[in-house]
Amino acid sequence: MRRAPGRSIGACGLWLAGCLLTTAAGAQTGGEGLSATLAAIKSRHVVHLGYRESSPPFSFLNQANRPIGYSLELCEAVVEEIGVEVDDPNLRIEYVKVTSDDRIPAVVQGKVDLECGSTTANAERSKQVAFSPLMFVAGTKLMVPKDSAISAPKDLQGKTVVVTKGTTNEQALRGLDKKFNLGLKVVTASDHEQSYQMLADGKADAFATDDILLYGLIARHKSQDKFRVIGDYLSYDPYGVMFRKGEPQLAAVVERAFRKLGTNHDLVPLYNKWFVSRLPTGERLNVAISPQLEDAFKALDDSDGVSN
Repeated sequence: MRRAPGRSIGACGLWLAGCLLTTAAGAQTGGEGLSATLAAIKSRHVVHLGYRESSPPFSFLNQANRPIGYSLELCEAVVEEIGVEVDDPNLRIEYVKVTSDDRIPAVVQGKVDLECGSTTANAERSKQVAFSPLMFVAGTKLMVPKDSAISAPKDLQGKTVVVTKGTTNEQALRGLDKKFNLGLKVVTASDHEQSYQMLADGKADAFATDDILLYGLIARHKSQDKFRVIGDYLSYDPYGVMFRKGEPQLAAVVERAFRKLGTNHDLVPLYNKWFVSRLPTGERLNVAISPQLEDAFKALDDSDGVSN
């Protein structure tokens, strides 16, 4: 993979998700058969996409309870590339609901072929699954009521903080508690919507998760007058599409799909559709693309004359 010139240390860190791709991603298995996941897809003519119910704008339900979102649209581009690989242009998509707690087992056990949510790509998870190139960068922050006195981690002394079970945010919060001896009471909920509701019901003093998800929930609930997002980042979370580990042919297909989007200059418009423009459900996040993510997208551009 070619590298963008002049990338800073921080930008290199942002490229972690791409670096976590299987190193043999470029090694096609050729025409001598398909990898396990691709063979199963070809046999059933269906791709199973894992989705989240309440992770706007990445993966969530619209008014008709249909899964939509930025991550799902990226996965649909991968499905098209899978169709090319298995010589089946008419592959169907079946959506499978996953949670933060069961998404990795769903991929490992083959219940979903691609997990299209808001999943952080890190070294620990890469021992079990593989990730696409970088699709977003977030970090853990806190959401508190507008009238809360909490404005920084030190203000959490003895407080109750809700996190969504199975997320990297839980690890970040427990690390913060240990580092500063805050005496936190950390409680968990099964998904982001339930975590939000615990804060709304006064059962927690703060809700810790990725900042973009907090902004998405506030926009979805039109609760800008009730809650605010505060503090510095408590963690660094690069997102990627998750799929089965140990299948170089599948990894190559995923990367090829992302590189086609990059070369066709589709990634920034797709980002703007979900993060800047008004969502199909009516809300608007208005979160401009970061320079680091834009650089990562440019690194996927294989156009002639582009120096990556």
